Amino acid sequence: MSDAADPKTQGFVLQLEDGPSYWQPVPANGHVTNKLVPANWDGPFSCGIQEVAPRSFIRKHIHDRHHEAIFVWGGEGKAVVDGIEHPMRTGTIVALPIGVEHMFINEGDEPLRLFWILSPHGIEAFFSQIGRPRTPGEPAPQPFPRPADILEIEARTVFKPGSTV
Repeated sequence: MSDAADPKTQGFVLQLEDGPSYWQPVPANGHVTNKLVPANWDGPFSCGIQEVAPRSFIRKHIHDRHHEAIFVWGGEGKAVVDGIEHPMRTGTIVALPIGVEHMFINEGDEPLRLFWILSPHGIEAFFSQIGRPRTPGEPAPQPFPRPADILEIEARTVFKPGSTV
């Protein structure tokens, strides 16, 4: 993205590795790159990409104030939405209104690659608070635990208190 452009008033383009990126703790492992967030745009949602490491998963949770959409752009896995399992493969879209319990599981040997949109903003703060800064191209760290205050972080960002498992 050009430094001369004002991203809140002019269009801009982000490449795959553009944006703050964070290694994620267990059980998701992998990493997240925040793309459109309040720091670089004033639209009504945040979006980014996430790679869920092989044989890893995003815990069951509920967003009590946010809508979420997930697009699978690589890998395979399954989504569990309100207790019902659905296959996830390239091209799958998962639409999640407020209050819908969900989780994503990578059962394969390749990363499960997701593009996410969350409205309103907030999930970018969650990823930065639980993760470790990532530099593109560096090797993945050994799996590391979630912060001790994970429940407080979830409650003040985008998760329904007590909904994560």
